[in-house]
This record gives sequence, structure tokens and C-alpha cells, in this order.
Amino acid sequence: MCTLHANSAREALVKMCMLPLLAGENVSSKFVVPTVASSVDIVVHLGIDSRGVRRVNEIVGVPGRVENDIIEVEPLFVRQGAELRRTHGMPPRTEAFERIGIDIHRILQAG
Repeated sequence: MCTLHANSAREALVKMCMLPLLAGENVSSKFVVPTVASSVDIVVHLGIDSRGVRRVNEIVGVPGRVENDIIEVEPLFVRQGAELRRTHGMPPRTEAFERIGIDIHRILQAG
């Protein structure tokens, strides 16, 4: 789990990939991008609304696929006005959640 500043969930993934690349030429995007894609399950992006209240803007699943050095994401929840709405996406590796006692299907249905 980590916290970082970004303008969207996708930008957070880009930033997670960019920071190790600043270490020098011994690390390449061909290694970093797939490593980040396979290491992250879910990204929760928060923002501050017009009243100064922090709100969840989007939640995306990260299935681990990379296309042209871009990590694919699966939207799970997106903000539409005042509401956070469930999309049709499914988080990856649901069995990992189930192993630790989280019923991901029940949580997603409640959303």
C-alpha cells in the first residue's frame, strides 16, 4: 500500500513507474512497467471537491496487462456528480481477496 499525489488513478500508475526510472540507466521501463502492473491490484483515487471535502473520485482494478508500455486498468467505480457509481469492471485476482476473508463480490454488489 502506498500514497502518492496524482490527478487520476492512471496517472498514479504512471508515476509509480516513473520514479524507479529516475534511479539511472540500470533500470528500464521494460522491467518497471510490467513489475508495477503485476504488483498493484487496485488504485483508489481521491480528490477534493468544490467545498474542500476529500472524496473518492474513482477506483480501478489493475489486471496486470501492459500494452505499449501502458498499464491497462479496469474501472470499478467512477464519480458522476455527487455519486460514486459502480461500473461493470471486476477487480483482478479476486481469489487473493477471498483468501484473507474479503467477499469482493458482496462488496461490489453493495456499491
